[in-house]
Amino acid sequence: MVHEELSARLNNDGYKNWLKAGYCLLRLRDGLHSFTNTEMRSFHSNLVTRNPGLLRPCKSGCRPKGNQLYSVCVVCAEWRAEILRHHTHPSGTVNWGNCRPPLWKQDHWELAKAYMPRGQAGVKGAELCDASALLNLINYCSHFSYIDQCCVREVIRYRNELMHSCEMRVCDQWMMRYQTSIKQLLRQFTHLPEVVAAGQQILEMLAVDLSVLVPGVDRVDGSWWEGVAPESISQWETELLKERLHELCSDPARQDTKELLRLRDFLLANRDLSEQFSSELQTIEILETQRKNRRDPEGREKEGVVGVKGGNEEERPD
Repeated sequence: MVHEELSARLNNDGYKNWLKAGYCLLRLRDGLHSFTNTEMRSFHSNLVTRNPGLLRPCKSGCRPKGNQLYSVCVVCAEWRAEILRHHTHPSGTVNWGNCRPPLWKQDHWELAKAYMPRGQAGVKGAELCDASALLNLINYCSHFSYIDQCCVREVIRYRNELMHSCEMRVCDQWMMRYQTSIKQLLRQFTHLPEVVAAGQQILEMLAVDLSVLVPGVDRVDGSWWEGVAPESISQWETELLKERLHELCSDPARQDTKELLRLRDFLLANRDLSEQFSSELQTIEILETQRKNRRDPEGREKEGVVGVKGGNEEERPD
């Protein structure tokens, strides 16, 4: 059977829960794309209207050094001050490395990325962001203070637990708490048709048994899910695994080696996934070889060794 590996994975209740919870984040992401884009465009417009000086061009080509932003021109310094003024936690980590300061005057999404987890430098719009990036934007930018931030932070917390679960499995009790947090967040957006539509899909997913979607097993009559092909399940499984791989591979300074190797072993144990993620598996092997080469004779990490550039550090809510 073409999808027998997927069918076997769905026979594990913990993994099935992990997959369903991840799907909810994908749909939440889709629902928030238009909202966050519109709101940040409005926020940017309000800033430059109140302070027209922000529209002056940067003539110094200012750019972050790593994740820091020190020596900048007068205009970029004003932008930095505005960003911090509207940051709900300015004394914490601000990921300046996401931004291209000379574009702040004209690009509302370059402004938005200052409130997001690291790893967003190449992301040019809301439609390219994952749920973590959008939820952190809502959490850390005071423009969204009218939204109940407790609801936002709860979903961020559950998202982090989900994506950092060692075996990519979560129990039924966890799912019940997660479901409550998702529903509470969705209530904040009942005025937005896109989020309402996403919410309906989320509620359908939380109620369905994914195993019924595998060929050879009965489907639920009359369900919104009737007729959904295994290819669809495989597609969002791939999205979630890619997101996790990106986080683990792209920031060596914060890399959890054991977690990365567990994910590697999981992919290798599933023929369809090992074929699909063959290039990522090669990257993991390269990173593991580099890690071993950085160790001194006593097995300790050598200092001052720079790994692969990048990162997608998800922020933890306070």
